[in-house]
Formats: sequence, C-alpha cells, structure tokens
Amino acid sequence: MTQPLLRPPTTLQPQPKANPTSSSSSVGKITVKTPQQSRPPSETRQSTSTRPSPTLVASDKVNVALIRRVLCPQQTSIANDTWPIDELLPPLSSSNEVDLQLYTIIAILVKELVYNWYGKITPDQAFVEEVVRIIAHCTLAVEGRLRKIDLESLLLDEIPELVEGHVLAYRISHGSAQTSQSSNSPRAVYHELNPHPAMSPVPEPSSETSITQQSKNEVDYRQLLVQGALAILLPTEDLDNACLRTLVADAVADTILGKSIGGRVCNGWFVWTSITKLLDEVKAPSKPRTTGKEIEVDTRSRLEKFGLLSERGDDTRPATNGRRSTLSEIFWRVLQYGYLTVISLQFVVVGLFAASWEPRRSCWSKQTAVDAPLAQTTVAPAVTLRPLLDFKIFSLVSTMLDLSFRMPWLSGSLALMQHHLIQSPLTLLRVGAVDGLLDQYLHYLLVTHLNASLIPPVLSTIRTTLFPRNALPPPAPDPPSPEQQSEIRRHCAETLCSLVPTIISQAAGLSRQQLVQEVEDELDVWGDAYLNKHLAYQILELVVVRVFPEMGEKGVKELMEARGIYT
Repeated sequence: MTQPLLRPPTTLQPQPKANPTSSSSSVGKITVKTPQQSRPPSETRQSTSTRPSPTLVASDKVNVALIRRVLCPQQTSIANDTWPIDELLPPLSSSNEVDLQLYTIIAILVKELVYNWYGKITPDQAFVEEVVRIIAHCTLAVEGRLRKIDLESLLLDEIPELVEGHVLAYRISHGSAQTSQSSNSPRAVYHELNPHPAMSPVPEPSSETSITQQSKNEVDYRQLLVQGALAILLPTEDLDNACLRTLVADAVADTILGKSIGGRVCNGWFVWTSITKLLDEVKAPSKPRTTGKEIEVDTRSRLEKFGLLSERGDDTRPATNGRRSTLSEIFWRVLQYGYLTVISLQFVVVGLFAASWEPRRSCWSKQTAVDAPLAQTTVAPAVTLRPLLDFKIFSLVSTMLDLSFRMPWLSGSLALMQHHLIQSPLTLLRVGAVDGLLDQYLHYLLVTHLNASLIPPVLSTIRTTLFPRNALPPPAPDPPSPEQQSEIRRHCAETLCSLVPTIISQAAGLSRQQLVQEVEDELDVWGDAYLNKHLAYQILELVVVRVFPEMGEKGVKELMEARGIYT
C-alpha cells in the first residue's frame, strides 16, 4: 500500500515547536535537559489550548509530580520544582499539553514495569534516561509522518468504510443464522465475511484448543505490529539491542494494546457505557448542575407577602380560552422555527463566505510535493482527490439507520441528490465536486472544528481508561451479568433517543417506546467482543499502515534486514 501525499489541514496538526528528526538521526543527540540547559525564550513551544478548568489544573499538577518523581528524580532533588517539565525532558511532540499526557503514560509504564525489578538492582537512572530518549526519538518521527497523512480521508472515509463493513457483516451473519438451518454459528459466518488473522480460528466454547490457538495468534499479531513499527523507528544501534527491543515491544504490545483491545474495551457493555458517558458529556452544558447548596429565594412580591394579594398558586381565575391558547402556541412555535431558520442561514452564509477564501484542497498535493524531498516526490504516485460528499461517512450513517430498508424512498432520493451534486452534467450544479462550493464549505467546517486542541483531552481519556489513578488497572472484575448488560444497553438506547426530537420520531411513525426498542436492537451490533475485536484490529492495522507504509509491502524480517539487522 502507498501513503497518500495529501497534506492535512494545518489546524488538525500541532504547530511545530522543534525541528523534526529524520530516520537517520541518532538518539544520543537528544539529552535530558537541566535548568541550566533550558532553551531560549524564542524556542519555547507554543501552547495549543485555552485556559484549562480548575479540575484539569489539579489533575495536571498530579501528573507533573508523577513525572518528576519517576523520570527525573535527580534533577528534582537539585533543581527547583517550579521548573517546567519541557525544560527537564526532551520534547515528544510539538505541543506541551500533548507531551504532558504522553510523559504521564511513560511514567506509569516505567514505574510499574521497570522500577519493580530495575530499582532492586541499581539506583542508576541511565537506563530510564535511555528509554526516554528512545521514546522521544520515536514520537517525533511519528509526528513527522502524521503530518503527511490525509486525516480527512482517514477519519471520514477509510475508517467509516471498515465500520460499515462490520455492521453489514454482523447483520448478514445473524440474519442467516436465524433464517437458515446451517450449523455454522454467527461468529463463524462473520469471520468468513470479515476475516482477520489475529482472530483465527473461531473460538468454540466446546473446543479448548481453538480458544488457546486464537489467543496465541492474537498475541503474536500484536507483537508483529509493534516489532514492525520499531524496525522503522528505532535507530540502528538501538534496534540491534535485542533486550531493549523486546522490552519496548512487550510494553506496547501487551500492556497498552493487550489491556485495551485485548481487554475489556471491546466488550459490548463497555462500548454501551462509553457511548452513554459521551452523550452525557455532550448534554451536560445545556443542563444546570446543582450542588445541593442552592439558596432558596422568595419570589413573592411585597403585596403577596403581607396577604394583600392572593398567591399565584391560589389564582382562581378561569382558564384561558382554548382558542387563544392554541393561537399563542402556534405563534411561539412559528417564532421559534423562524429564529432557528435565520440562525441556520446565517451559519451557512458566513461559512460559505469564509470557505471561499480558504486554499483549495487540490493545492495540498502540489504544496506537499514542493516541501517534500526530491527522492520522495520522484517515486510517489499521483493521488486523485475524492469529493468530501463522496466519503463513506455518509454511507455509514445511512447503513446505521438502515434507510434502504426503513425508508427506501429517502435513501434513493439522497443518493440521487449526491450523484447530481458531484457528477451533474451542468458544471454550475457540480458544487459537491472537488474544489466545488459545497466541497470547500465542508472542508472549512472540518478545519474549523477539528484542531490540535482536541488531542490532549483524547489522550487524557485514553490514559484514564487504561491506567485509572495513574497506575496499572487492578484485576478486571467479573463482567456484568446478562441482566445487567441488558439494563446497560437499555439505558444507552434511552440516552440516544433523548437526543432525537419528537417531531422526527413522529414523522417516522414510531412512538417513544418503539424508538427505544429499535435503537436497542441496533446496539446489538456492538454486543459481541469477538466481533468487535475484528473491527478494532482492522482500524489499528489501517492506521499503522498509513503511518508506516513500508509495513504494507515488507514483513518484519525484511524490514530488519533492510536496516542491516539479521536475527
């Protein structure tokens, strides 16, 4: 597979704070900084986020203390604690906030996986410093590769295509199991439709051999992915160190990937709980938070307090005329929808005007060709841009809603509209084609709302999920019972339905109860951990191949031999 040459929007990437390292640079050039070796103010990295909340500040202080205690105890004992982390440790990326989250993860891994045996041998910090320098070299190299990836295509086209394939394979496998008399289980049918080497053979409860063999293949697959990435990233002298290579590979493959994809993250109840928590966070700003310490305010007027006027609740006047009430409701409804229409038109018009001043998407590949080295531009194939309106994210939404079955007329109308917006015979109507007005507008929305400030919160969420309380997670508790899992799925469906306006459910001819039941049935797609692992490993493999295109053409042994390492 080849790597696209499209340059992602600059707002999707952190602003550079240090010179990127090439694949031939030596790790020895990256040294742990002391306060006396701090960089001048002109080289200080830029912050990519706005003012954090007090809770986030307190959490950052805990993380900084952990990093100081684990990764640089000698500097902490000599220097003042007020020195920032970026002055004591080498940069991992071009953002201080990203570095803080990455160094917290590194500190957890070093504390739990290295110090528990290395600290008993010697108090020397040379080994830990060497590990930090190697990781810094690798992360900077990965960031340089990420800047050359078309993130729009990856996030909105390739990954949604994998998710859509997962949904379709699930429906076919479970539908065939219910309608046919075949002895094959839904898992076996799904694996035939959507095969993956890490999930083979299909584990059968009655066969202990198949379960053991599948688990072994999964572990070997994670090791191959990590070993291939290390064969590309590590400098030659460190790649030749089998002990160091094995230690890093085990930490990433088993502790990180094994605890996430191979652990509870792919369980259906965990997916449903994560969706519910995410939706609660989305709805949180619109709901006032009560602390239980609110002051009760007497809203009565002075006349009501002294009994000179009847209380509002004691009003005995006759009810308002039904006709006047209906007219008032219609008036406020029209006013509300009119306001929403004006705001929507203003949003679209301002967006279209701003998008017309943005550089066209077709200019990215040309600019990348100018910035890239000559050796890369002479062998890289030409890449054809696709309209954003043709990305698989729209097809995925249609598949998730099952529009082709529930409302075939709507699915066909949308497909026809999409075709004419992209490939209309009239040039003026092709606003959805590449560099068209609608294509530029969608691109403008992406670069406006997807920026580097989203990366630290995502890393923080991943860290707290994998390492609660900044430590390795305790032994996993027993999974919820089937009744508890059904309750979790039901609660997730109700949370999703709470976001659907009543007018839409009424237009679909569904009551609230029927809508919840329909959504609950659709959530069954994520109920099987074995099937979810297929999708998780496919997404992981796609991202790895996009970042390291060499792994799509060569195996681990060939990559090692190309670096002069023979094992």
